Amino acid sequence: MRQLAIATAVRSIDRGIVVIDVSGQLTGQADEELSTAFEAAASTTAPVVALNLTDLDYMNSSGIGVLVTLLIRAQRQKRRLAAYGLSEHYREIFRLTRLDEAFEIVDDESQLSIGGES
Repeated sequence: MRQLAIATAVRSIDRGIVVIDVSGQLTGQADEELSTAFEAAASTTAPVVALNLTDLDYMNSSGIGVLVTLLIRAQRQKRRLAAYGLSEHYREIFRLTRLDEAFEIVDDESQLSIGGES
């Protein structure tokens, strides 16, 4: 049986935003990898953490659960979560699951901003 794989990289960009680049498959097995990446992002003072999902190959319902866990962590830390690079298929999944109401969804990294802070 083939092991599902995810890879992440954390980087800071201008405007007080930390990006987690996600590539591979977002399933329940991605929980530890994505949690570690979020912890690294949260160790900064950036008010916004953005997920770059441009290289996302696959996501299932367990992967959606991992995203919900990240949302809870971000809310506790009073950080905003954003996502970009979503294909039309994944945009539809975000709409159906209402994740688009919790994440700030933009087309690409250039549209990220720290505006909207409370």
